[in-house]
Amino acid sequence: MCGICCSVSFSVECSREGLKEDLLHNLKRRGPDSGKQLFKSAVSYQCLFSGHVLHLRGALTTQPVEDERGDVFLWNGEIFGGVKIETEQNDTQIMFKYLSSCKSEADILTLFSEVQGPWSFIYYQASSHHLWFGRDFFGRRSLLWQFGNLGKSLCISSVGTQTLGETKQWQEVPAAGIFRIDLESAASSRCVILNFYPWTHISEENVAEERVDVLTQVSAGLPTFVSIVMNEFKLYLAKPVVPLNMTLPQAPLETHCRKISNVPPTRETLEVFLTDGHMKRIVHQFIDVLSIAVERRVLYLLRDKNLPPDEVLKACNKKANVAILFSGGIDSMVITALADRHIPLDEPIDLLNVAFLMKDKTLPARLNSRREQKDGCEMPSEEFPENACAVHGDSRADAVPDRITGRAGLKELQAINPSRVWNFVEINVSLEELQKLRSTHIRHLVQPLDTVLDDSIGCAVWFASRGIGCLATPDGAKSYQSSAKVILTGIGADEQLAGYSRHRVRFQMLGLEALSEEIAMELGRISSRNLGRDDRVIGDHGKEARFPFLDENVVSFLNSLPIWEKANLTLPRGIGEKLILRLAAVELGLTASALLPKRAMQFGSRIAKLENNKEKASDKCGRLQVISLENLSFEKETKL
Repeated sequence: MCGICCSVSFSVECSREGLKEDLLHNLKRRGPDSGKQLFKSAVSYQCLFSGHVLHLRGALTTQPVEDERGDVFLWNGEIFGGVKIETEQNDTQIMFKYLSSCKSEADILTLFSEVQGPWSFIYYQASSHHLWFGRDFFGRRSLLWQFGNLGKSLCISSVGTQTLGETKQWQEVPAAGIFRIDLESAASSRCVILNFYPWTHISEENVAEERVDVLTQVSAGLPTFVSIVMNEFKLYLAKPVVPLNMTLPQAPLETHCRKISNVPPTRETLEVFLTDGHMKRIVHQFIDVLSIAVERRVLYLLRDKNLPPDEVLKACNKKANVAILFSGGIDSMVITALADRHIPLDEPIDLLNVAFLMKDKTLPARLNSRREQKDGCEMPSEEFPENACAVHGDSRADAVPDRITGRAGLKELQAINPSRVWNFVEINVSLEELQKLRSTHIRHLVQPLDTVLDDSIGCAVWFASRGIGCLATPDGAKSYQSSAKVILTGIGADEQLAGYSRHRVRFQMLGLEALSEEIAMELGRISSRNLGRDDRVIGDHGKEARFPFLDENVVSFLNSLPIWEKANLTLPRGIGEKLILRLAAVELGLTASALLPKRAMQFGSRIAKLENNKEKASDKCGRLQVISLENLSFEKETKL
């Protein structure tokens, strides 16, 4: 995980300007282990590169990196497959080595087509004055762009910031391909032309029409002096996943499920499906491919290998390297059960469970007293006051749905592996703390997304991934802060396996073909709806989000299956949606959690409706906006 940024100026008066302090601050929080800035100047433009690294694998490599030709590379990604890399190697060094050996644009596209894993990058070629940048196919790493007035400047960054009165808006770089700018040409014309290289299935028909549609989509909302054009040679990136199987069954689904369609969801009902040899085989294939995805995400990180022998046996004294956003629901339970297979047994696993308290209750001031940043955001402390758990153990949290299912899920995991130290971290957030940290810090991370739903999920994920809470131990409640740098999240399961209520409505109204189209749309928009935001809020703690359900091989496997083998919405809630995942849970030894119906994080954590019961999820959220008290007073006066 890194914070990467490139600021380009085409104006003489802006030369040698540094990054704004608040933007630099947000970048540093993503990469606390090293940081550097590099200035590159040409006759007609200047570039400032800023890189901030969270060290997770291989040798610590400070970014930006530069070679003897003056080329510069910023990388925020993980190589989990597709490109050869040894366990002890650093992926930034490997990617820059491969890039430096590329002889043509086609070589660069081939390289990025092969990388399996999340990434965003910025690559400057000094001799040609070309600046390349982009995000992976799913958009699992955040990247934003901001264009200065009249083409005088541009900035590409992992994270942005809001400034009162700022007219230049940050936007997410579309995860539809990668982009290249000729900086000399942009400087002379004061018109930024982005050459576009889209993701395309090689065997797809109507490729030309699809490219035109994508070009229209990625150009939306850009200033008039910015244009996106298809690259001259019509080159493209090869999509890393197989196309979605749109096959329809020859007979109605009801004929297959008539005997159990009206039966309440029970484990026995699920076990009926596993008596079918074909279904059981598919379920085990799914478990295998998902298990490999989890394995790569929990093992590709640094671990303490030089502990003295007596310390190795003291698992209770070891710190967790991996944490999981944990509600006790089916997605997080399956991910956790698979992580348990691959994480060393003497290493604890942190289960991060967040709950929002319905009434205001102030946390002790010293709880977040390590340091105060210049943006007013107080950062978590390694030390806690003695009474911290009296606050964190607030009884109001006991009624929060995700706390109830989380504790039940913990018992299931303890039954599956009683030898593992499971750190169930109860994270309770008061209304006062929510409002304070949202206004001073979190809203900068959620932007440019701006709906009530973005506010709810962004805040919930930020507090959960911060990892400050309380553990229940035999000696009583204990204050705890997760030290895990890697956080697994179950996002992607609902989108692929018809987990949302809107999927059931779509199916009931328009049938199976419409459901398949809805799922295709879900995958197409997951970068702009979820992943950039979640990467920004998790990365803000110097931690890296990893998404097993969005592993390229997992998505390809699920895409290859017909829809009714993944989900069967003729069956009741708790069985039909995410059917293949529920069957996998049964095979992994999970019990009650295999039957839990979908509950969205904003409702499970009780953050939704905490402040305004009349809001809709799609409404613009005023709490995410920067508005001064002076402006509010002026608006009131003008209305009067």
